[in-house]
Amino acid sequence: MTTGMHDLAIIGGGSAAFSAAITASELGARVAMVERAMLGGTCVNIGCIPSKALLRAAEHHHLAALPRFRGIDTAARSPDWGAMVAAKDELVAAMRTERYDDLVGVYGFEVIPGTARFNGPDEIEVDGRRLGADRYVIATGAAARVPPIEGLTGLDYLTSTSALDLEHVPQDVIVVGASAVGLELGQLFLDLGSEVTFLEALPRIAPFEEPEISAALTAHLETLGARVVTGATITRADRAGPGSRLEAEIQGETIRLEAERVLVATGRRPRTKGLDLAQAGVELDPKGQIRVDDTMATSNPSVYAAGDVTTLPHYVYVAAQSGRIAAENALLRRGRRLDLSAVPRVTFTSPPIASVGLTEAEATATRREPVVSVLRLDVVPRALVDRDTTGLVKLVADGGSGRLVGAHILAEGAGDVIQAAVMGIRYGATVDEIADTFHPYLTMAEALRLAAQGFARDVEHLSCCA
Repeated sequence: MTTGMHDLAIIGGGSAAFSAAITASELGARVAMVERAMLGGTCVNIGCIPSKALLRAAEHHHLAALPRFRGIDTAARSPDWGAMVAAKDELVAAMRTERYDDLVGVYGFEVIPGTARFNGPDEIEVDGRRLGADRYVIATGAAARVPPIEGLTGLDYLTSTSALDLEHVPQDVIVVGASAVGLELGQLFLDLGSEVTFLEALPRIAPFEEPEISAALTAHLETLGARVVTGATITRADRAGPGSRLEAEIQGETIRLEAERVLVATGRRPRTKGLDLAQAGVELDPKGQIRVDDTMATSNPSVYAAGDVTTLPHYVYVAAQSGRIAAENALLRRGRRLDLSAVPRVTFTSPPIASVGLTEAEATATRREPVVSVLRLDVVPRALVDRDTTGLVKLVADGGSGRLVGAHILAEGAGDVIQAAVMGIRYGATVDEIADTFHPYLTMAEALRLAAQGFARDVEHLSCCA
């Protein structure tokens, strides 16, 4: 039995899928969306929204326990984790309803529950029912990747999903992986009073950020009581009483770590299993991700792909943009292209990290002859007023043209400040132009201007706003 023909069939029900469905519906297409679980995907259900909701709550608890202003006394009682999780669940349910479920009726596309697989290059089946369409968009997202560590499967380890639904806050946690997800969830438990060890295989935490940011964040986490272990290769995992134990090699030496819980945060894998993409002639890269070009086209001219299941960066805003482009190109063949020249990224630690563009090492590798400016926050008036000078701003510029090619921030408000740098890189601004642009005083945004001035002058010897 074949379900009626559609102009576009979308496999998946998350951010990229909904963006594609909305775009296609606005173009007047007949759209079907196939989703095997609940609508909304990773971001609203188990990723961005729930994790940041808990992170923000934990941060407020931490700030109450450590007042920073003279004359203001605050105190923090024991956190009510159950109430925090319940509030998170309520927020997630409301946003899933308002931003996903309700939109199906608004835009009038069809949602088909079930698991899809390709029968061939131009047809899928959903739980045994054939479904035909002129074009397809695959937007099935990604799931947590668990490394093949001996003994790990015997542990009740946590992932980024299960960590958000624990029954209580663990006394101690080993976080395996200290990039964005591991750092954020480690910070969550650290702020709630857990003893946290970050265990990273690479030589530094936040390994894809500038080394100055990694060093500053390491020092900050250690002042909060965290243990940071880098360059560690985990060789074995097993139970230790009611908890867990890990063995790791560091420069030939074996260390053993024990904790109540182990949280595995070592990246994500694409959800392609069961799609039978070989039947459709859709090529994958060595990591199992769907290969797409900048029009979101795959190796099958009838199939496009978008979001985290592809070779694109794993950010929800990239997923949404790629979904729009995939739908438009699939239906209209306009060849619209995705521009990844200025994609920001934010890690919601406290303080957060925000970056866009090239690192100094990347700029050097492309023979741009970069010049850099590094600004400490103790010369930023906003940071001084806030009594919090943890962090820095690093700008990377092309040595010939002076154009900004990279911006890297560790500071409160970094995720908001970075947008100015995104626009600067996107439209070719020079650091002199940024330095000559008005930035409001007593905001963290002023740090961007001060860092830009730092290419040509000593900003430690300037009066306010000079």
